[in-house]
Amino acid sequence: MIAYVARRLLQVVPVLVGVSVVVFLTMKLVPGDQAEALLGPQATPEGVAQIRRTLGLDQPLYVQYARWAWRAMHGDFGYSWNLGRPAIEVLLPKIVNTVILGVASFVLAVALGVTGGVAAAGRSYSWVDRASVGLGVLVGNAPPFWLGLVLVFVFAVVLGIFPSEGIHDLRNPGGLADLLRHLALPALTTAAAPGAIILRQVRASIIDTRHQDFVKVAYAKGLLGRAVFWRHIFRVALPPIITIAGLQLGYLMGGAIFSEVVFAWPGLGLQLYLAVTARDLAVVQGAVLFIAIAFVMINMIVDILVMLANPRLRAT
Repeated sequence: MIAYVARRLLQVVPVLVGVSVVVFLTMKLVPGDQAEALLGPQATPEGVAQIRRTLGLDQPLYVQYARWAWRAMHGDFGYSWNLGRPAIEVLLPKIVNTVILGVASFVLAVALGVTGGVAAAGRSYSWVDRASVGLGVLVGNAPPFWLGLVLVFVFAVVLGIFPSEGIHDLRNPGGLADLLRHLALPALTTAAAPGAIILRQVRASIIDTRHQDFVKVAYAKGLLGRAVFWRHIFRVALPPIITIAGLQLGYLMGGAIFSEVVFAWPGLGLQLYLAVTARDLAVVQGAVLFIAIAFVMINMIVDILVMLANPRLRAT
């Protein structure tokens, strides 16, 4: 087990290097000159040249990457000239808010997906099964920004149950209760598609496992249906469920961007959107790099959890 974890950690290193290269080069492919964008329409050739020397943009591309990567490893993603402070100071509070939204969305997606999948598999090919799968397909394939607007209209405008934007009530912040009220709609929007995917995986895994020989033997021994389900069927069906759930946690980082923009949730996605529109490359690079690293690390953790949940993999 320790050897497997060590191999996975070693495999992550070249992936992270490749991610950093892609992030750096992608920002370099953005049309326009960063120095001219900073100086505005009144830029002079002399001023542009001075800014390029100051930012190191006149150096070869590999030198620019090496300097940027070295600073990024030390938590320095550059300086946001638009906001007048280091990019890391802009991103850190946003990362915390995105983690709050991501964790809440993940818990909600797993809860809805597992509950719906177990209910559908327990009454397979009945109206409960068809309704669960049909609702999952309908909600899961809805674009996040469209679903978010629908939820805002129904629950914020028509019913007035939940607020439509922000993370706290600016007039009267109410602590945790106020945070949960603001979190409800963006978390549900972000969790919809992953929850539907988890539902289908849970249903398929349970139905497939239920027809295995060891399950028939357990029933033949006279075990109760509930004991057979939780001790045998669900445990064997768990590894693929963990895998698909972990992958959805990675995709939540991308899906949260739409939810944060629709609900004005002050997280990494909204900051990334604002930075792209303002051509704030330091913030864009930092935000994209963080999302990519989070996705890679989540995949590694999921692989380790699957190994722990599957005795056959641990024996190899």
